[in-house]
Order: sequence, then structure tokens, then C-alpha cells
Amino acid sequence: MPKNLYPLDNTKSFTDQKHVGHNRWHPDIPANVTVKPGDVFRADCREWFDGAIRNNDSADDVRDAPLAGVHVLSGPFRIEGAKPGDLLVVDILDVGPCEDENVDGVAGQGWGYTGVFPRENGGGFLVDQFPDAYKVIWDFRGGVATSRHIPGVSYTGIQHPGLMGVAPSAELLAKWTKRETDLIKTDPNRVPPLALPPNPDSAIMGSLSGAAYDKAAGEAARTAPPRENGGNQDIKNFTKGTRVFYPVFVDGANLSFGDLHFSQGDGEITFCGAIESGGSMTLGVDIIKGGMETYGVSENAIFMPGIIDPLYSEWLAFSGTSVTLDGVQRYLDPFLAYQRACLHAIDYLTKFGYSEIQAYMILGSAPIEGRLSGVVDIPNACSTVYLPRAIFDFDVAPSASGPTKVKGGMAVPMSRWADHTEGQWAPYPW
Repeated sequence: MPKNLYPLDNTKSFTDQKHVGHNRWHPDIPANVTVKPGDVFRADCREWFDGAIRNNDSADDVRDAPLAGVHVLSGPFRIEGAKPGDLLVVDILDVGPCEDENVDGVAGQGWGYTGVFPRENGGGFLVDQFPDAYKVIWDFRGGVATSRHIPGVSYTGIQHPGLMGVAPSAELLAKWTKRETDLIKTDPNRVPPLALPPNPDSAIMGSLSGAAYDKAAGEAARTAPPRENGGNQDIKNFTKGTRVFYPVFVDGANLSFGDLHFSQGDGEITFCGAIESGGSMTLGVDIIKGGMETYGVSENAIFMPGIIDPLYSEWLAFSGTSVTLDGVQRYLDPFLAYQRACLHAIDYLTKFGYSEIQAYMILGSAPIEGRLSGVVDIPNACSTVYLPRAIFDFDVAPSASGPTKVKGGMAVPMSRWADHTEGQWAPYPW
């Protein structure tokens, strides 16, 4: 067993650990651990909200989730000899639970969750259809997830880090800030916002303190979006066996990671859409000197995905085109087409007795396949959602006998239960 260089005590908060990580990107955040090329090591990861989400039947914690404090990342890890212009090679050798897996109340210790943020606190991919907060709890046993809130489904784990990346240079950080600030200015009052500007509130900056902390916290980039350094890419195939090649922007690269997922569908469409958990990872690191120029990797990591995936061979696929729900034609818009494909799948699953929010949660947490199926036939892009049939306890394929009706179980709307008839919500007037 490789040595755990970043142990976490899950009875303590993120800022009370031996190594205090960070929840912002900034080149001045000091490394917590130094490793050498060729080293293999383990590291623990806290669940991305640091224990704010609880295993209960209320979604108040998701409604009030402290988004300014995410993501809590393990690191930075300095890799000796890494210089700007190199490629950092990271092998994901294992992903699993922490050693103290019996700690009560910590996501990843036998359970995880999927959530939908309300419009006023983050929103999501389908925020217009699902503007309120919801939560689903999943229990893990033998590498399989089941939920008391969504009957009739079970997922084999496809465990992976939702977030992994290296520190930006000061120049790259300034580029991010300018382009994202410029975007916000185009619609500054939008809810949810177009982007998240630097915000010192709840910033955790490793061991920085005093004036150095104040300066960096005011400049640092939020970890929510993916960028040139990797970051929050939420790629479900970052599983055991994956090799990633990151461009290096600062001396030592300063690798960080976290936001572990037990399972996820392509797109993580509910935003808090994976099965969120804590755990640990085993990594190997190496360097390709001058690799950015040699391989033309000036920005954005490239990777070779792992092959440790659930083996699903039968699918039910749904398609969508770039036409709005109001019938307005858009030009080759694959984002809109993917929304329409997801809504098509949600509508279909309600015929089996699921509520719309239950169906939405399934698409966010199950290992669905999202594909750009056509992007050349003007004016309609075509995107598709492939739903694995084996995750259901019954056959979801159309048949002459009609759909089997699932019984019982509900996703949690806010802090109260809605009336539930044949799988459909009777929404409250919030």
C-alpha cells in the first residue's frame, strides 16, 4: 500500500487538518507536500462541501449550500523538477473510501448524495424546469449504489475525481479574471450568474496568512469551472487506470484534486449531479520535459481514460435538436440539443411512475452517455443521451404491454414532501 502523504481526519473540518488545502486557484498558494517524478502515493479527499450536506430527508442543506466555500481540494503537491513548459503526467491508480470509513455523517463513508441547487444558489443545466432545491441520498454496498428516494435503480460505481488540476501562472490567472469579468458585464444581474468572479469570502488558501492571504484571496479564481489548468472538468471516465497530461505553468506544477464522485452521467447535468462523496486516491506522477511544445499542448490537459467502467451493453437512447421548447430555431446549438434530449428522457421515465425530479436525478447520477451525434446539418444540431437499461430493476424499453409502474420513493423537495400520485409532483407554491 503506497504511503498516505495527505491523511485527513474525517471527525474534523477541512481547515482543522494537519495539511490545510485550498478552495481557490492562485500561484502563490504554497505546496503542502513535495513528491518526486516516479513517486506513487495516496491522498485523502474531503467531500466537496466539507460535510455541509447531511444524510437525511431534507433538502434545506442543498438549498442553503455554502457555494462560496467549494471545492475543498487536497494539495497542492509540488513535483520536484517540474518547470513551466513541461507536461505533468498523472496516473490515477486507485480511487476508493477513506480508511476511517465508519465516521458518522460524512459523505463517502458508505453513502453519498445528488442534489439540485435552487436558481438563487447555483441553479443547474435545466434550471428553468427545476428551479428549486432537491436531494437524493445513495447508499453504497459492494460497489453498488441504491437510494431510498429513487426506487428501482442501482448503479455500479464509476469512481473518479470530479476536479484535478495544476496551479495557474499569474499571467494565466489574470487572463481568466478578465474574460470571465467581461462575460459577467454582459448581463450583471442574471440569476444564476454568468460566471463567478474572485471572492475572498470563505476562501481557503492553504498556509497563506496575513497580507499574503488577503492579496491572494482577492485575486484567486473560483474552482467551479474547468479551465486551461484542468480543474473541475467532471469527466466520468477519469477512473482508475487514467493517465492525464497537464501543462505546467508554475515551478513544481502544484497539483491539487478532490470532488470525488461515486457515479456520474455525462455532463453532470444537475450541477450537484454526480453521487458526491469523499474518499482517497492513489496517484503516480512523472514529467515530460518541454512536453508542452513537443506535443502542442499549450493549454488544456489531454488524457487517456481508464477502462474500469461498468459494463453496460444495452441502451435506450434519446435525441434532441437545437429547437427551443417554444419552437424557436437555433443554429447548430448542441448545448440546446442536449437539453432537449435530456428533457425527452425525463418525460419518458415519468411514464414508468417516476416524478420528473427523480428522472432528472437519474440522468445526473447514472453513467449515461452523452454524445454530439450531428453538428453539420444546418440548422439543427443533434445531441443524444444513452441510458443504460441494466440500471433498472425492470425493462424500460417500449413494448405493446405498456410501461411497468415503479412504486414508492421520492426525491426530497426542499424540506417538505409534495403530494405524490403516479410518480408526479404536485408542486408547492414556494
